[in-house]
Formats: sequence, structure tokens, C-alpha cells
Amino acid sequence: MMAQIIDRKRLKAEMRELLRSAQVSPRGMAAMYLLLSLSLSTVAGFAGLAGGLLGTFASILSSLIDVVLAAGFVMYCMAIRRGERAEYLTLFDGFSFAGKIILLTIITDLFIILWSTLFFIPGIIAAYRYRFALYNLYENPGLTPMEALDMSKRQTLGYKSQLFLLDLSYVGWVILASLPLLLVESLLFEEMGLDGIYSIYTVAAPETLASLPLWVWDIITGLWSAAVAVFYLPHYRCTELGYFEIAKSTSGVGEGAGPQPDQGPWRNGPDDLGGY
Repeated sequence: MMAQIIDRKRLKAEMRELLRSAQVSPRGMAAMYLLLSLSLSTVAGFAGLAGGLLGTFASILSSLIDVVLAAGFVMYCMAIRRGERAEYLTLFDGFSFAGKIILLTIITDLFIILWSTLFFIPGIIAAYRYRFALYNLYENPGLTPMEALDMSKRQTLGYKSQLFLLDLSYVGWVILASLPLLLVESLLFEEMGLDGIYSIYTVAAPETLASLPLWVWDIITGLWSAAVAVFYLPHYRCTELGYFEIAKSTSGVGEGAGPQPDQGPWRNGPDDLGGY
């Protein structure tokens, strides 16, 4: 079937109503996920002070756990869209097939990096080409990573530019969440040079940062970002899943995919980006 032009505003409005009806608070779930993620990042940062294998191991481990927690949050959003009750423990459901989630994430990132070596634009296109790979795996953990990637390639045919526009519609929230970090890094750049930006866990801080240790500012900026994300992340993720479900129905690829009546927040439209 031909790709559809999605009515983004209408889909967003539907997601707002859907989230209001959620039995388990979307903001509460997002706060739990984001605070756990921030805690992992903080612990890894302090472990990095020790240097050597301990710091490297802590950094890698925290990143991998964060990937699996992100899977749990998406699975919670999937349950909301199905009208199911998802408890807070859903956040940890990804650990039941963590190996596949981590492997697929690594393969996807590797493919995107390889495409990016050709030029910046192919890397961006690749990121959108594989956008739904993890979602396919969450729905069907029996898939292999390559099967999930192949399904995403077919599902996103005609939807890459629409997904890009979806991301742009949330860029204001992303900027708001990043403001304190941008401020701190700009001050570090002025007073300590480029090396200072990557020394966020050093004991001393420039005078303009009120002489607080930089790891304190790291926690402050992380808490600010988490507080902002609580208000938009559930809505963004559920809206993105709406795109995923439409892409499944029009491509005929994916769990529960199949032709659906031409109604709802989409209509017939051409492919995008030359069909890549």
C-alpha cells in the first residue's frame, strides 16, 4: 500500500486525550524512568573519577541499563495505546530480553555511524530508516535483530520526512530541557577551554558558577532536563507509536499489521525522500 500523509495535529490531540485516561500516571512513569536514568549517569560519572577499568565498566554498564529502561518506558506507552493497564514495574520488562535489545541497539548505531561516514545526510536518513526496529522487537521479542531492522526499513518507506517533522515539532521542548546545560557548558568553554566541558566531575568550578563543584551542576542540569521531559516525553512517545502503527497498517509489515479503512489522522500521499 502507499504511504499516508499523517495529520500530526489531530494525532497529537488524540494522544493527549488518551494519556488523560491512563490508569497509571504517564508523568509518574516518566519521572521514575528519568530519575533512574539520571542516577545511573551520576554513578557512572563518579566511577569515572577512579579512571581505568572501573570507570570504563561503570560507564558501559550504566549506558546498557539505560537502553533497557528506555525499552520498558516504550512498552508502557504501547500498553496505554492498547488501552491496557501497565504498572510501574513495566519499566523493567525489557530485562526479560535485554540481550536482544542491547544487540539491536549496537547494530543500529553501527549502521548509522557507517552511513554517516559517507556524508551527514545519509546518516540522518539511516537513523529514520531504522527508527521502528526496536519497536518491532518490543512487540515481538522472538524476532532477530536483523529481522527487526528489515521490517523497519519497509515500514518507514514514505514516512521518514514525516517523522523528521514530528521531531521538529518537539524541538522547543528539547531546547528548554537543554538550557541550563548549554549555559554551564558555555561558561566552562569561556573559562576552562574545551577540556573543561568534559571534566564535569572535577572538584573545582569557575567563579561564575558560584564555586560549586561541577558534579553538582551536572545533577542540577540533569534534574532540570528530567523535569521538563516529564511534561512532553510520554506524549511524544505515544504520538511516535501512532506513526508506527499507521506505518505497519500501510506497509503490511509488523505485529497485527494489515489493511485498514482510510480514516483517522491520515490520508493517501506520496513516498518521501525518494523512497529511501
